[in-house]
Formats: sequence, structure tokens, C-alpha cells
Amino acid sequence: MSTAYVVVTVLGAVLAGFSAASLLLGAEWTVKPLADYGVPRAWWTWLGVAKAAGAAGLLAGLLVPVIGVLAAAGLVLYFLGAAATVARARWFSHLPFPLIYGAPAAASLVLSERLPAGAGTRGCGGRDSPRSGSERAPAGAGTRGAVAGTPRAPL
Repeated sequence: MSTAYVVVTVLGAVLAGFSAASLLLGAEWTVKPLADYGVPRAWWTWLGVAKAAGAAGLLAGLLVPVIGVLAAAGLVLYFLGAAATVARARWFSHLPFPLIYGAPAAASLVLSERLPAGAGTRGCGGRDSPRSGSERAPAGAGTRGAVAGTPRAPL
């Protein structure tokens, strides 16, 4: 797991969590624009819960990668929908905000594609495994008494 992936994932979770909290707590600078955009008030709680779930999913994805991928995809779709709502309301000066909040989720999604298969599953062929990919021993080759990385003497 790369440092860049961890940084953008945590940043995405912080931004989505902050956005969720500001909506759920009814911060005027968050709810007034929603009313101006024409978003029904009945949706606000569910939108806040969706962002909070996305934030939690990004953090959980650091331990279970598939959850992080699903959360990142959900947040990308959420903030693209938010940008479309802002554009539909013709508040183009507000358009950068959902894009800024969604950018770390998109980066997390892109960087998660670069994780090796089995990342986060130690000893199952992931990057942390002593043998992965093309370094695997041929079938039937024993390693009794051998030290990893040293040539083996013929039997």
C-alpha cells in the first residue's frame, strides 16, 4: 500500500466526513446553498448519511481494500451528482466545491487500481509476501533449509 494512496484516502475521508457533519449539524453555510439549489429538505439527512458512510468506508478500505474501492466509487458518484445539481441551478461559481471534495475520492479510486492483487493479505502472494508473482518457486521445489534470496545448491 503506497503512501500516496493512504494520504489521499485519509484526506478524502476527512473532507467527506467534514462535509457530512456540516450538513447533519445544519451549518448555515452548507444548508443555505442546498436550499438555493432546490435540493428538497427531506433529502438532507440522507445525503449527510451517505457522505458519512463514504468517509467511514474509505477508512475501512485501508484494512479491507474492496470496501475502500466501493466507498470511493460511491463518493465520486455522489460529488459528480452534486456538481450536476450546482450546474443545473446555474451557480457556476459554486461548481469547484463538490469537485474539490470529490477529487481525493477519485484519486483514492485511481490509486487503489495500482494496488497489487492480494494487497493487505499478508502471506497470500501480496507485496509483503516473500514470494510473489514471477518469484514463485516451481511446483515441487522444496525450500527446506533454504534462506530466501540465496541460491540453492543442487541435491
